[in-house]
Amino acid sequence: MTDLSADVIDRAERLTRLAREAVDDAEAEAYRAERTECLSEHGYTARIRSEDTGEVLVCHPREWVEDGVIRPERIDDVDRGVEVQLSGPGDPDEWETVDERNRAVVDAVTEDHGEVHGANAAALADFMGNHYAKPIADATPDELREFREEYFPRNAWPTNDQRAVLERSVELTVDAAAGGVSDS
Repeated sequence: MTDLSADVIDRAERLTRLAREAVDDAEAEAYRAERTECLSEHGYTARIRSEDTGEVLVCHPREWVEDGVIRPERIDDVDRGVEVQLSGPGDPDEWETVDERNRAVVDAVTEDHGEVHGANAAALADFMGNHYAKPIADATPDELREFREEYFPRNAWPTNDQRAVLERSVELTVDAAAGGVSDS
């Protein structure tokens, strides 16, 4: 079992995402430095691993590393390591849970902002669930761009009204998802 609390893991993930989305190098480096300091307090370090399915934040005990390389002979318990998917598909086994959360967001957007925004929110929910098996709240800027530029025009069969408010609909939907809309 990992030595890191859920709060520390969440903070490391948040700082990593902020660094990835930062507009300048100094800002990105400041977030990475804060992540390093946070993990270091617990004897951990982090790296980003690229895979075919996206990038993964890997947090592991410092003692596993020598000269910047993980030494397999130093790994006493692999469960002490933590991996957080940063991009690519989520867990397809959790699709139903993800879909329920995303549909709750759609309902909230429809109720608060009307049918047109709700229809766009539904298209975003379809995209995030079917293509990434992820909640809308976890959508990356690249995934949202892919939705707006590729998925929406080709697959959503939008009306002119939907096209006219797409940017605002995405903002409203992401804001509702980030606000923790309940599943009930």
